Amino acid sequence: MKTNDRNPDETLDFTDETAPFSDTSKHLYPLDRINGFDVRPGFFMMTGAVAFTGGVSFTVQSIGATSCELLLFHRKAAHPYAVIPFPETYKIGHVYSMAVFGLDFSKFEYAYRLDGPYDPSRGLLFDKSHILLDPYAKAVTGQSVWGSKEIDSPGYRGRVVRNIFDWESSVPPKLPMDDLIIYEAHVRGFTKMAPDVEYPGTYAALKEKIPYLKELGVNAVELMPIFEFDEMADHRIVDGRQLLNYWGYNTISFFAPNTSYTAAVEYNHEGRELKELIKALHDNGIEIILDVVFNHTAEGNEDGPFISFKGFDNNIYYLLTPDGKYYNFSGCGNVVNCNHPIVRNLILDCLRYWTATYHVDGFRFDLASILGRNEDGSAMSKPPLVHALAEDPILGDVKLIAEAWDAGGLYQVGNFPSFKRWAEWNGRYRDDIRRYLKGDLWQGASAAQRITGSHDIYDPQYRGSNASINFLTCHDGFTLYDLYAYNEKHNEANGWNNTDGSNDNSSWNCGAEGETDDPEILALRFRLIKNAFATLMCSHGTPMFLSGDEFGNSQFGNNNAYCQDNEISWLDWSLLEKNQDLFTFCKYMTAFRHRHAVIRRPLPPSSTGLPPISQHAETPWVSEFGGDVRFVGTMFAGYDECLDGDDIIYFGINAYWESLQVTLPTLPKDLSWYVAVNTGNAAATTYPEDNMPSLDDNCILIGARSVIVLIAR
Repeated sequence: MKTNDRNPDETLDFTDETAPFSDTSKHLYPLDRINGFDVRPGFFMMTGAVAFTGGVSFTVQSIGATSCELLLFHRKAAHPYAVIPFPETYKIGHVYSMAVFGLDFSKFEYAYRLDGPYDPSRGLLFDKSHILLDPYAKAVTGQSVWGSKEIDSPGYRGRVVRNIFDWESSVPPKLPMDDLIIYEAHVRGFTKMAPDVEYPGTYAALKEKIPYLKELGVNAVELMPIFEFDEMADHRIVDGRQLLNYWGYNTISFFAPNTSYTAAVEYNHEGRELKELIKALHDNGIEIILDVVFNHTAEGNEDGPFISFKGFDNNIYYLLTPDGKYYNFSGCGNVVNCNHPIVRNLILDCLRYWTATYHVDGFRFDLASILGRNEDGSAMSKPPLVHALAEDPILGDVKLIAEAWDAGGLYQVGNFPSFKRWAEWNGRYRDDIRRYLKGDLWQGASAAQRITGSHDIYDPQYRGSNASINFLTCHDGFTLYDLYAYNEKHNEANGWNNTDGSNDNSSWNCGAEGETDDPEILALRFRLIKNAFATLMCSHGTPMFLSGDEFGNSQFGNNNAYCQDNEISWLDWSLLEKNQDLFTFCKYMTAFRHRHAVIRRPLPPSSTGLPPISQHAETPWVSEFGGDVRFVGTMFAGYDECLDGDDIIYFGINAYWESLQVTLPTLPKDLSWYVAVNTGNAAATTYPEDNMPSLDDNCILIGARSVIVLIAR
């Protein structure tokens, strides 16, 4: 087994990347000579650094700057070997563009210096001493080995890349949203403790786990942030343990993939390992969704570093108070001014780039309510950015998923401006189902709404059947195992005296806090985990679950493991064998969902005359649930062309602490109920669909705190 703690001087040899682009010759144009370089005005319409035959065009923009300099560095050098000021004639409007000839883009790094007014009260922070990263840099140097900040590192620099990766005949799967089963994973944590990969913690290792993903039955992987970020930000030592910015919600560069997730140093890279991963996922019918962070950057507040945006146009890229301070609706020090035209264009350009160049299938927007805030911080009813993303032609096939809230209290679940395109992380699904499954019986009516598609908050005529991303767990909060192993959060290892993380987890430890050897408590915990997973798979809407939930991974009660680059966050793959019964159950449920479209979306009416969705209590045909609801039953019925016949599924939850006798809906004479799943049956929780036991009548005894899945045949 190898690690990705490799020599940063070891680089991949991509000799083909020095091949010429289209024939653009310096001899066709008059040239200027500046500081030893032949130059001419560059490609004003192509922001960023763009290579051409014999040179590179550098294009940046700034409204407030009075001058701009291009800095060229030898690799790792602290000081530039060339400083090339942009002549005034190389500026159109607020755009600086210069083509520099005689450059081999594989042998230099670049950055900028801008001069202009310095008036913090107006948000103007121009300072020519700051060396600034190109906001459109497609590759970034400065930290290529995970968790190791080079002592002599000169800071962040841009690299010129060529996107010549051969996708061959690979195409994105383009799966319908309601056919997805989304698996949220952290590139490093997913494989860091995996025993069967060559480079743990990397894109390459994740690629090696594709057979596992297929066996599990997921067909979409949602990766936590992979844009270039600084895991060394806020580096601390607590109780002898190094704490990092592990999750990656502190973007350095929006266009560049995180270099420390590669198995080999891709110094001249174009994200080759990431593209190889994406191609392999697509070739296996699995989509990739990126968790993107446009609500704040790694530059922080007034005390934060100058990396890029502060030095280009601080008062444009960030939301500022009237006295020039930073609003903090993100909880991370600053807020990106998403609806300013310049920032809006940058975000659109970024997502177009990832879609066209990396073949990404979708984006989940962290704290997406910030995308809808005006420049004064107020919420907009029709945010230009959100609308533009919904209507953009390049993004026409990608999934757009909003985390429809922010740290400033703007909670928009069910009300996020969707323009008939956006889906949402359904936080109400998480909260209502969690509470009901642990025995809060007064949540029964709400749970019934969540299982049937949350139409009380997502109008199907306007939002369709794809608005709700159903989830019970994600990176932020308890794992599914911890949800039934802890009453309280245990975040002491984070170093904040357990004051961080949510106090409202709707969890239940089943009688013992944390680890226990009590067989009854353990049996109850795993039954509740199965109940939760079955509920997720039998609900209308798109299901998403956290990696490791399928085999009982624990974070030891830590519900905010953002800084834990260790066994708290890394998946413990030894649990896969230990909890094989749970893994087998989860595989069964994902396969069941794939086979039965009727629990994924509305189908044409069945020939039985049964309604497409109906709800039931301990007696059938309940139109409205009252106060305490011990049992919630849902029947889905429709005609499935793939099955060439009617498909009728009954899903029931007994949230009560005692067994219940339940009367089922009466079926037409030629049909009977068969048991596919019964978590209350210790002998056999699941049954093959070609060998299911039938019920003799329309009654079934459902065990305490258990769920059933029935099929009519």
